[in-house]
Amino acid sequence: MSNDIRIKNKKASYEFELIDKLTAGIMLTGTEIKSIRTGQASIQEGFCQFKNDELFIVNMHIAEYEFGSYANHEPKRVRKLLLNSKELKQWQKKVNEKGLTIIPTLLYINEKGIAKLNVALAQGKKIYDKRDSIRDKDSKRQLDRLKKLS
Repeated sequence: MSNDIRIKNKKASYEFELIDKLTAGIMLTGTEIKSIRTGQASIQEGFCQFKNDELFIVNMHIAEYEFGSYANHEPKRVRKLLLNSKELKQWQKKVNEKGLTIIPTLLYINEKGIAKLNVALAQGKKIYDKRDSIRDKDSKRQLDRLKKLS
């Protein structure tokens, strides 16, 4: 099995402060997993919502499968995330109390060939926090260049 599919949400750490992370399974149809295996998915605009004590990912785009027939899927349908009920209850309390949000950070295929989604409990950053993260990234890049030259 080819498990080199790793679709990242690059804006997540820039736009949000990541507080806690979990790995969840996703309920997918046949054509959706085939599209993910070809790398045709995006989690940039996705976010998670609770509905009836269950967690769903909204606005995650999985392109229609090229060879799919009438049984093809909708690209931006709502998909259920598979987590333990204990984890769900803890995160639901945190989201309701503190105004936090749950965002996807990484979509990958594990060694068994199953699609997994890393989600993070996050809080939005202010503009000055974003400037600080840019400054830190630039300084780290300059240090790496100096180490490389030495």
